[in-house]
Amino acid sequence: MTYRVGVIGAGQLARMLTPVAVNLDIELKVFAEAEGASAKLATTVVGDYTDAEQVLEFARGVDVITFDHEHVPQPVLQRLVEAGVAVRPGPQALRFAQDKIEMRQKVAELGLGQPEWTRATTADEVQAFVDLHGGRAIVKTPRGGYDGHGVRLVSSGSEVADWLAAEVLDQVGGALLVEEAVDFRRELSQQVARRPSGEMRAWALAASEQVGGVCAEVIAPAPDTTDDVAEQARHIATTIAEAVEVTGALAVELFETNDGRVLVNELAMRPHNSGHWSMDGAVTGQFEQHLRAVLDLPLGDPEARQPVTVMVNVLGGHDGTEHEQALVRALAEVPQAKVHWYGKSYRPGRKMGHVNVTGFDLVETRDAARDAARALGSEVVDSLSV
Repeated sequence: MTYRVGVIGAGQLARMLTPVAVNLDIELKVFAEAEGASAKLATTVVGDYTDAEQVLEFARGVDVITFDHEHVPQPVLQRLVEAGVAVRPGPQALRFAQDKIEMRQKVAELGLGQPEWTRATTADEVQAFVDLHGGRAIVKTPRGGYDGHGVRLVSSGSEVADWLAAEVLDQVGGALLVEEAVDFRRELSQQVARRPSGEMRAWALAASEQVGGVCAEVIAPAPDTTDDVAEQARHIATTIAEAVEVTGALAVELFETNDGRVLVNELAMRPHNSGHWSMDGAVTGQFEQHLRAVLDLPLGDPEARQPVTVMVNVLGGHDGTEHEQALVRALAEVPQAKVHWYGKSYRPGRKMGHVNVTGFDLVETRDAARDAARALGSEVVDSLSV
């Protein structure tokens, strides 16, 4: 019997599910918003993921539905469940990845560490929080934000006046999320995968660096990590996964504070940019593990293959003939690099692909990964910390 998995969304995450689906003899079908999407290598149906009837028709041809993104509306998800479709992760879990205020409420209920926060519907409420937290705060739209979009560092409530307009508030969930600007040492990501039977596996804790609000580099395992920090991160991720009954991959983005605390930043219930290192750096990468999990197959070994893996995103870069030349140059200059290209048209700052390098020495491995990304034309490599 061949398993059939339907993926709603046709971006690079759906694209990277394709080769592991082939290896496991899984038939992959993708529900795309438009022709020519990144995941066009898989069997693709074009439609509107906010239209329950279109999504239900797509679901009839597969055994399980999973996701490239978290934007499918809850009424559509509920309609699928009512029709008997296996939706993994289910709507009861996805709501905490779809709405950041609901996520904050759940994390508080679970007693896990997180930044101080409030919900606000007026500039005065934002200002009051700012005044109580050192004159600045992070303001987020609870729904729809990603890669730095929908996030602002503010010192005044007036700086989000456009988001507080009634028509915008309605679109983003009815209120804004206001958080303390955490004094953190670095950003971490703890990924786990869970199957319906309850089996769970965790990857090594990873450290990430952002440039302009976009993940630019990931190092796994996170260097210079104490046992206490590693245990806090794993406890947070496994607690959340069990409490909300996640099925598939879960990434918990974290802050490690300067005083040794680990705080929840955001959640993603799917393969995640911070886990791309595992494609080449772990025995079982996040894309294979996600497919195993949503099909309730035994989970694979997530252990790291080498002492260090560095993933560098190619943000921007080249298109057309220039890309072909850059690819040849990158492969020649860094033969140990594993290049993963997303098949997108060029746009400044866009995630065009990523590079993985594994090794034994952190500095040598990091430099090699950066050299390969630089050869591919990444526009942010030189902005990374030394």
